[in-house]
Amino acid sequence: MPNTRSAAIAILAKAPIPGLTKTRLIPSIGAHAAAVLQERLTARAVETAVEADIGPVNLWCAPDPNHASFRELLTRHKITLKRQPEGDLGTRMLAAMTDSERPTLVIGADCPALTPAHLRDATRALAEADVVLIPAEDGGYVLVGANAAQPQLFSGIAWGTSAVLQETRARISARQLTAAVLPPLWDLDTEPDLVRLERMFPEMAL
Repeated sequence: MPNTRSAAIAILAKAPIPGLTKTRLIPSIGAHAAAVLQERLTARAVETAVEADIGPVNLWCAPDPNHASFRELLTRHKITLKRQPEGDLGTRMLAAMTDSERPTLVIGADCPALTPAHLRDATRALAEADVVLIPAEDGGYVLVGANAAQPQLFSGIAWGTSAVLQETRARISARQLTAAVLPPLWDLDTEPDLVRLERMFPEMAL
């Protein structure tokens, strides 16, 4: 069935540099393995976004788009590489939304359970809502989308805490925006998450 709605997908990802990424897992698996895992997660996120086929896919790279793994993804997929700006997570997500002239979904590379169907569902939800969220089981969210950039949703949030989703929903209500909240998914931050990854997605196991 053809898609009746379109949206840009912005993926925020760090370069797989040992010591820079998946730092909470380094005590368990080491810096090199954490970087390998980051590379695999980013590749999966890009593949998922491209397969969703709902609009342009932009990979927002940190610290910059010059890492070989980012360039390799560019050769394999129809995507655009962009440099993440300086600032906290909210600043970087807002930049990705502001850059687009169409409805935009922002995701990270930490949710291997995210599928093309989730992205299509989120896009369809924006036909009736100003904002769409897919919560994370830990109290944050793995996807935020909006028909237009909403700066108030991204400033002054205590990122990385269990209150992110609750605070974001409060901001949505305060702005009198409508929101669609889809079923939650899990993201990969801790050693138990890594065990879950290896059980559910053995092809990504280290």
